[in-house]
Amino acid sequence: MPDEKPWIGAGSDSERMSTELSSRRTGMSFQRTRMSADRTLMSVIRTSLSLIGFGFTIFQVFQKLHDAQVLKSSDAARHFGVALVLLGIAMLISGIGYHCFFMFGLRRERQALKAQGLIHAESQFPVSLTLIVALLLLVIGLLAIASMVFGSGPFG
Repeated sequence: MPDEKPWIGAGSDSERMSTELSSRRTGMSFQRTRMSADRTLMSVIRTSLSLIGFGFTIFQVFQKLHDAQVLKSSDAARHFGVALVLLGIAMLISGIGYHCFFMFGLRRERQALKAQGLIHAESQFPVSLTLIVALLLLVIGLLAIASMVFGSGPFG
C-alpha cells in the first residue's frame, strides 16, 4: 500500500541498510540541533552576564563615589546601571523562554518520528545543563536588582 508508513527493516537488505543509515543520520541531526540550541542559549547567557555585570559595577562605583561625597549626585549613572541589569534580566528571560519553546517542539517532533518508526530515539534527550546555568544566572540577576533597588539582599 502506498500510504503505509515506512518502518525500519522493510524491503531488501540494501533498502534496510539505507533506511537504517537514514534513520541514524536523522537521529544524529536531532542531537546536533539540540546542541545548537544550547550554543544559542550560551550566547544569550554571555551577553546577559555582561549586561548584568556592567550594570551592577556601574551602579556600585557611582554609589561608592556618592557615599564618599566625591559626587553630589550620581542618580543618572545609578539609573543607567539599573537599566543595564534590567536589560540583562529581560534578555535572559526571553532567551530561556525561546530555548524551552524550541526544545519542547524538538522533543515533540522526535517523539512523532519515533512513533512512526523513522528513528530509533534510544539515546536520552537530557535536560540542558546550559538551561540550568541560565536559570541560576537569572536568580543572581534578580538578587542583584533587588540589592540595587531596595538596598537589601546578598549584594547590598
